[in-house]
Amino acid sequence: MTGKFDDLPEQRRIGLEKMEEVYGFDMTDGAGDFFGITADHLFAEIWKRPGLSDRDRRLLLIGLLAGTGGHDVLTIQIPAAYKNGELDDEQLREIVIFLCHYAGWPNGARINSIVEDTIAQAKRRAARDGRD
Repeated sequence: MTGKFDDLPEQRRIGLEKMEEVYGFDMTDGAGDFFGITADHLFAEIWKRPGLSDRDRRLLLIGLLAGTGGHDVLTIQIPAAYKNGELDDEQLREIVIFLCHYAGWPNGARINSIVEDTIAQAKRRAARDGRD
């Protein structure tokens, strides 16, 4: 069986496969050094290191992004964590309450919007697909 990244160098293939796993959506190879370093180093090496689960890494990243105002990246990370089953409704809502007290109420309110949108979209998809 061949994969869609088999024609790429090994490091890039590993990185793109991990990116798909982490983000929960299809990836394609990108141009430029920034994308290359992201795929080849961050995802092929850092996200694949032993010692922390993807969920652990995701929780750390969500906390960091909340503290630094990285809401654009949170709109990727929170839905991916939910879709991958790393965090459920209750856990996401608890994260919001916790982070409000450390990252500030305005940041928490923005994160809450991302969380509630993520949950609502998943419920709409499930209803449309005939699942509860």
